[in-house]
Amino acid sequence: MSAVVVVESPAKAKTIEKYLGKGYKVLASYGHVRAFPKKDGSVDPNQDFLIKYEVIADKKKRLDAIDKALEKADTLILASDLDREGEAIAWHVAEVLRERGSLQGKTIQRITFNEITKKAIQEAVANPGTMDMQLVDAQQARSALDYLVGFTLSPLLWRKIRSGLSAGRVQSVALRLICEREQHIREFKAKEFWTIDATCLTAAGAVPFDAQLHAVDGEKLGKFAITDGVSAKTMAGRVERGSFQVASVDKKQVRQQPSPPFITTTLQMDASRKLGFTARKTMQVAQKLYEGIEVDGEPVGLITYMRTDSLTLSEDALVEMRSHIQQTYGDAYLPDKPRRFKTNSKNAQEAHEAIRPTAISRTPEALKSVLDADEWKLYKLIWKRALASQMEAAVLDQVRADLESGGLSLRANGSTLAFPGFRTLYIEGTDEPAKQDGERLLPPLAVGDQIEVKQADARQHFTEPKPRFSEATLVKELEADGIGRPSTYANILNVLRERKYVEMEKKRFVPTDVGEWVNKFLVGSFSDIVAPKFTAEVEDRLDAVARGEEGWKPVLREFWAPFKEAVDKALGAERPAEETDETCPECGKPMAIKLGRYGKFLACTGYPACKHARPMNGSSEPEEPELSDKLCDKCQSPMVIKHGRFGKFLGCSAYPKCKNIQPMEKPEDTGVRCPECGEGTFLVKKSRRGKVFYSCSAYPKCKNALWNKPIAQPCPACGASFVTEKISKRNGTEHLCASEGCGWKEQVAEAE
Repeated sequence: MSAVVVVESPAKAKTIEKYLGKGYKVLASYGHVRAFPKKDGSVDPNQDFLIKYEVIADKKKRLDAIDKALEKADTLILASDLDREGEAIAWHVAEVLRERGSLQGKTIQRITFNEITKKAIQEAVANPGTMDMQLVDAQQARSALDYLVGFTLSPLLWRKIRSGLSAGRVQSVALRLICEREQHIREFKAKEFWTIDATCLTAAGAVPFDAQLHAVDGEKLGKFAITDGVSAKTMAGRVERGSFQVASVDKKQVRQQPSPPFITTTLQMDASRKLGFTARKTMQVAQKLYEGIEVDGEPVGLITYMRTDSLTLSEDALVEMRSHIQQTYGDAYLPDKPRRFKTNSKNAQEAHEAIRPTAISRTPEALKSVLDADEWKLYKLIWKRALASQMEAAVLDQVRADLESGGLSLRANGSTLAFPGFRTLYIEGTDEPAKQDGERLLPPLAVGDQIEVKQADARQHFTEPKPRFSEATLVKELEADGIGRPSTYANILNVLRERKYVEMEKKRFVPTDVGEWVNKFLVGSFSDIVAPKFTAEVEDRLDAVARGEEGWKPVLREFWAPFKEAVDKALGAERPAEETDETCPECGKPMAIKLGRYGKFLACTGYPACKHARPMNGSSEPEEPELSDKLCDKCQSPMVIKHGRFGKFLGCSAYPKCKNIQPMEKPEDTGVRCPECGEGTFLVKKSRRGKVFYSCSAYPKCKNALWNKPIAQPCPACGASFVTEKISKRNGTEHLCASEGCGWKEQVAEAE
């Protein structure tokens, strides 16, 4: 048999071709080969949602290579990923080749595999299947919906807010969640409350322990029982003067079960909490681990497929994990039978496996020398979580003691880890690290024991609003609401950042002015369509298409009718504005805050009859241009300092006759040649937030840039023309190689 195998990425192709050997040519499509043309009308609702595709320009050479290889083969094996996206890619490749006439007399097979190992690949080739058109239709429907929303809403945003904006079906819901949380924080009114915390000692005078006032005269204290400092200090004095004894001691053992192995969303969440990775970075690193890393001279897929919402583990994996646990940790850590998890999500897609190492025997320590830092961190996280899921439960001894004195009741809680179980290896991250459970030891207590209160403190607290979303908590919220799918979250969050709808502050999402105005308009005009419940219902319908329970065109028809009606209505709506108490100095009408190209400004509501407008800096007079000491190098007129979207710049005072502009200062040149284009050198520049970076002088032709300072010194390991300098509080000054895959670095001694 001679066959051409088509996968998505070249890294995967290289690994699989080694496993298959002679008779197989493995080529990469480099992702999708067809897409909607970048113009309106690619999905036509007036022709019952007729879809037009075109071959992506840079994919023609990939298809030509597949075409040429097929001339000497009798079989085409489509081996793209085992989800809707992968099924759609396989279908598009087959459709283009069919249109070219390349498939005449050829056998077409579809194979899928959950891991890139020799055994999995050979089993897949030995048991080929056919294309799943239900998955293809579900993907077509999703793409068509997103296209229709984007190409319909974006021009509307240009007219109603400002040019250059865009909207998406699912991103708009994510933006709404972020903006609503911000509004909740602004409107939140903190409430004061006090607690009485006591430091106690037993008569034996052992280690002090903590207790808190729990009840007064038999009545349990609610959160807001004490709301002022005077009452709190009075109560603290009563506690300090009391003679307490132990009234009750309640002891129990609690078994803590391990978390299930990772699915896409939980991997993104824990990588965010524990490693500080964005969802996008997590998926990029996981993709490398899945496709294959060179180990002992052979490319090896190290983890199973990472776009999944299944918690299943294969029988082979369970046997291997249990054997490893027994040999490494002993029988006490091995449950009587394998632990099996059920997926809670009603929308769980295809029956994949959970994310796990392809071989548990490849420990993180064994791979540390072949993986880069990020790959190793993520592999270690996946390896530990998968193995811990099959370990014995942890056992905690919990103690609760009530101490009483003259109507006052203190409560002390303590816990100790009686048996670590899975916690020896892995504990799931939390979004509130302060609430991670640790050991709180209590001394031996028995009913009737006398207790001395050494000190009682009245502590003031205030209620706090829900925190802003982090990547982990936003993914958790989207998943809980049934919005989007595992493979879409990383892209959703990245798009919001790229569009400048949100910024990150302390790793939390904060909506920008632009984001809030876009959200305000979308919620005002399309409240149902950008509602989480509606979006989740659309996802349910797409799932039904994937299961073959519903046709994809009825889903589009039912979405389009109310959406088009809302769009037509929004066309006649007023441009969004914020009312003010200020009146126009020219016509006396109210002034309103509007959003322009460079941010907010004040404009007369009498527009277009009255065109009075001014910046939000409080001045009603146009600012005089600030002259610089430089002359225009084109017409010799004075250059003036102007303000633009990215800060100050120099513009010719003869504008519009002369449109010359230039930066305020000429960037410092490091003199280090850019290795990508070979033409430019790295210049010292500052980002919008003031962070220094190093950009190629040939920009925008070459977009190569570095965060670390380039040093004109060749790398002693790989021979690269330069290395970079990194300065951190933790490691001091280091020199590192910037070449991908090198990893060389050395500590630089500080000058005395």
